[in-house]
Amino acid sequence: MEKVMDADGVYVGKAAPDAAADRGWLLGHFKPGDDLRHSDEVEIKWGVHPAGERRVRWTDGEKRTALLVLISGRFRLEFPGRDVVLCEQGDYVVWGRGVDHSWCAEQESIVLTVRWPSVPGYRVPDASGA
Repeated sequence: MEKVMDADGVYVGKAAPDAAADRGWLLGHFKPGDDLRHSDEVEIKWGVHPAGERRVRWTDGEKRTALLVLISGRFRLEFPGRDVVLCEQGDYVVWGRGVDHSWCAEQESIVLTVRWPSVPGYRVPDASGA
């Protein structure tokens, strides 16, 4: 297994290319154990979404708390009985365990998502079903 940690214990990266390797996720339990980006406590995602992209399906039995921050664009989060539209840079929403959700990029959008804890085995299929 290749080590990605520098000798000084610092990892320097770029969100877009690093995120491309793990469906947008930069940090979490799914990174190799010797990678500074491995964490059982938190997951961080750099999400780049074209206009009109929707989440493949709603979450079911969400087990984490999450924070989503709008970097650019216009992004709608859908919760049972309520939608939240993020339209200005820095707008954000936090939701807790047990709150299922879906989303739609109303415009081309970049969002930063932080969720905790990092839950092994939890993965929503992508548009291809994988």
